[in-house]
Amino acid sequence: MLEMIVINSRFLTQDVSGVQRYAEQMCRALKRLRDDLVFVAPRTIRLHDCASALEAQCIGHSTGHMWEQIDLPLHLKRQGSPLLISVSNTGPMFYGNQIATHHDITYVRYPQSYTRLFRLAYRTITPILLSRARTLITGSNFSRREITSFYGYAEDKVLVVPAAVSDEFTPRPTPVDQPKYLLAVSSPAVHKNFNRMIQAFLSLRGHTDLQLHIVGAASAFFADPDLQHLVCRDPRIRFLGRLSDAELISQYQGATAFVFPSLYEGFGIPPL
Repeated sequence: MLEMIVINSRFLTQDVSGVQRYAEQMCRALKRLRDDLVFVAPRTIRLHDCASALEAQCIGHSTGHMWEQIDLPLHLKRQGSPLLISVSNTGPMFYGNQIATHHDITYVRYPQSYTRLFRLAYRTITPILLSRARTLITGSNFSRREITSFYGYAEDKVLVVPAAVSDEFTPRPTPVDQPKYLLAVSSPAVHKNFNRMIQAFLSLRGHTDLQLHIVGAASAFFADPDLQHLVCRDPRIRFLGRLSDAELISQYQGATAFVFPSLYEGFGIPPL
């Protein structure tokens, strides 16, 4: 009989950014490899299609870190402490029979991108998690160097599993009458450097027919009120908010070019 393996699928309760997309694609691939894996998540599911495909089981009554640090390890103990694979940035920090995932230390390099509470949670959970986890997964050799250097974690315990592009993101011919646009996809964080991208776009001369499409959370992109005023007055800049996968693929396929001004990335899925 194969050893029971449980997958920490807390990402199913979160909006999709790079971390969640990585986790989703990894889980779908694992599901295709082994149909006996047990995917568990809190009850506040948001990614219903993925949860259904994974046949995810909802356990516990808490959400967020409380679910991950209390409900999940209690459930695992009742199951005989099986191997746990945590596919997002965190996991139950006192559970040793675990393969954890940690993408980068942006919260250390660019703390201004995150709230004080977020930074406190990660700076508390991560070192304890690393001290107990059997193996760590990360997305790039750069992240492996960053994590091992900062936390003193052994490099030979880190497994690099790079992201890959989905088959759905395939090029297609651009219609002749389609407006030309630059595409930027990101979460609203300081290190994503969208302020500078906007300033550069506004300074363009001789490209009045070129638009800038920004995909992601529309609020809190810019702290500079003068820049906000300029953006609001320029009809070429379009904030598209969060898009479905089909809408996002369409945006990628029709873009004249992709813009990625980020100052720090563990991997950087959007340009891939």
